[in-house]
Amino acid sequence: MLDRISGWQIAVTVLLALVAYDQFIYIWRKGSIAGPMFKVPFMGPFVQALNPKFEAYKAQWASGALSCVSVFHKFVVLASDRDIARKVFNSSAYVKPCVVPVAEDIMRPSAWVFLDGKAHVDFRKGLNGLFTRKALDCYLPTQAKVLDDYFGKFVSASEKNKGQPMAFMGFFREINCALSCRTFVGHYISDEAVKKIADDYYCITAALELVNIPFSLYVPYSKVWLGKRAADVVLAEFTKCAAASRIHMAKGGKPTCIIDRWIASMIESQKYRDEIANGNADAAKPSILLRHFSDFEIAQTMFTFLFASQDASSSATTWLFQIMAQRPDVLDRVRQENLNARGGTKDGFIGLEMLESMTYTNAVIKEVLRYRPPVIFVPYLAKKAFPITPTYTVPKGAMVIPSCYPALHDPEVYPLPDVFDPDRWITGDAAEKSKNWLVFGTGPHNCLAQQYVQLTMTAMLGKASLELDWVHHATDRSEEIKVFATLFPMDDCRLVFSRRP
Repeated sequence: MLDRISGWQIAVTVLLALVAYDQFIYIWRKGSIAGPMFKVPFMGPFVQALNPKFEAYKAQWASGALSCVSVFHKFVVLASDRDIARKVFNSSAYVKPCVVPVAEDIMRPSAWVFLDGKAHVDFRKGLNGLFTRKALDCYLPTQAKVLDDYFGKFVSASEKNKGQPMAFMGFFREINCALSCRTFVGHYISDEAVKKIADDYYCITAALELVNIPFSLYVPYSKVWLGKRAADVVLAEFTKCAAASRIHMAKGGKPTCIIDRWIASMIESQKYRDEIANGNADAAKPSILLRHFSDFEIAQTMFTFLFASQDASSSATTWLFQIMAQRPDVLDRVRQENLNARGGTKDGFIGLEMLESMTYTNAVIKEVLRYRPPVIFVPYLAKKAFPITPTYTVPKGAMVIPSCYPALHDPEVYPLPDVFDPDRWITGDAAEKSKNWLVFGTGPHNCLAQQYVQLTMTAMLGKASLELDWVHHATDRSEEIKVFATLFPMDDCRLVFSRRP
């Protein structure tokens, strides 16, 4: 009888058994939470994941406090409820950041963002000194030079285009890459290298999709393959910068960027150890005692900073300039506040205290970050079965994704959430709603540089308001949201820039 069974019959039987098993596993993992009743065999909604739609994300969040999808072998649980999202952020015993499944391949598994428990806490302590108020003040002069340079490029681009509107999203990606690179690694990196990193970073962003085709890292010219090679170039460039900084600081140089300050702290820590070893028990101990970090470890950490900042800051900048052009009443108040803070002259020095003193400009930045949050969710990986609610447990190995957008658009917390209203942070009570302020996450892995991000944007907007005029030429897709790692206007923000008199 077995002789009568053809190879096709065996193949079909095996296929049907695998499909049934795939469905059974999905339904068992799904349990009682929202999600499709059945899974497209094996691949799930992979095609939709290749071109994610923001409206689809909103529909998923609206489907339930917890919902799920399954793409290929990866089961994904999304948390749209604020309190559940916060629980994920704060449950380091059950979850660890994974960004996306291929992130460890792109950034290397040894990157500090993937460290867990005490190893992560200890590493992070060594980085805190890079974002103190004193450190942030040190970076401002370098950032001002970058802004001068790129504001000139904005105007020149508009002039070359004969005053016709053009897409500026690419320019905003480049200015943020330059701000990051100059802040992180100073002038140890060339202008040409900054431009190449900004251009190639598209490959890195494209590679970091929520779900990729299995083994695509090894497929030449696939998104992940190209992204990995672009990341390797950035790491090599930053490693050279770290080596140059080490030489500069060993000669007693003045720190002007993050790697300078980090290496200066290492030198200070080593001097303390040497004095203790030589019997000087009274040697002054540094506030943070650092171990030696190799040039590659420094480069890898700077790359994680760039990863955290590039797409998010580019998104925030794009929406900032579009919204300010749409709201001249807001821009006029920003301009006047910045003029007053500089003593009536647009050329006044930008200092940390001045930036912090500008109540309205800071409120505008906070409202941009709430209204169009640059991070809509943060993927985590369940290290073990995670009882996320009394009635549902996330399976070990599943991705669990706390969503930030719903909390930031909760009408019970932020009345008229789809209206851009900076005054809600001044005369309203928005500032008191800290549990909903998930722009930078929360818990042990929250954004280390959140103060830096807000101050950099405040400085950018203030300087632009005094030195530039810009006009937004709206299209029927200006308010449509494109998802490319984060949120951008679908028409890439069509503007015309000119110099103010």
